[in-house]
Amino acid sequence: MESPTHDLKGLFDQLGLDSSQKAIDDFIAGHSLPDNKKLIDAEFWSPQQAGFLKEQLREDADWARVVDDLNLRMHQTH
Repeated sequence: MESPTHDLKGLFDQLGLDSSQKAIDDFIAGHSLPDNKKLIDAEFWSPQQAGFLKEQLREDADWARVVDDLNLRMHQTH
């Protein structure tokens, strides 16, 4: 059985955020993270959003690759 293919648009939908390409780009640009701050510990997530992200990474779930990609992008912008 093949794992579902997820992307940033889908992740933003899951998180209840605007998933247009401009909104994703603006979110990443406006929420850059310093090297010592984990994506899941960022203050701008609601408890539900942070919990979802943490669970995906911990379980190496279907969304983990996309969460890793978001993490990388948010650490590169600062």
